[in-house]
Amino acid sequence: MRLRPATPDDFAFIRSLAQRPDYAPFITDEDEAALARYLPDPATRLLIWEDTAGPAGYALFCEIGDLSGRVELRRLALARAGKGEGSAFVKVLVDHAFTELQAAKLWLDASGENLRAQTIYTRAGFRLEGRLLQHWFRPVLGRTVDVMLYGMLRAEWAAMTLAAPAPHA
Repeated sequence: MRLRPATPDDFAFIRSLAQRPDYAPFITDEDEAALARYLPDPATRLLIWEDTAGPAGYALFCEIGDLSGRVELRRLALARAGKGEGSAFVKVLVDHAFTELQAAKLWLDASGENLRAQTIYTRAGFRLEGRLLQHWFRPVLGRTVDVMLYGMLRAEWAAMTLAAPAPHA
């Protein structure tokens, strides 16, 4: 599995995930023009996670280069959700944020109703920093939901990385 920059050829894959019934309540579906605006923008990275069979997921990082050092992981989705790949995918994204993007802080949000995502983020070492009540209108659901704010500091990531057992040879 590896991360690579997305290209316009990936837009159909990205949109297919955002339109899935299990993701639609939680992920905004952006058209090709909106996705294309991310590609040349130095403050964003639209990435594809792929294996030998092709794209397996995507992620969108924003706020790259912000003077605070924060980076937002704005969107992520897997083609094979519920198959046990979420933790590995999030770990790769977290490592990418702190190594390649030089984040001082990585943050993300999740719908208060997306318990699967909240569990994965907590297991990955994110800390719940706040809850915005009735904050995000989701057209697919026809209602407003809470938004959960999660964050991880570089020092927290470094401590987890040092504490991780070495991979077996």
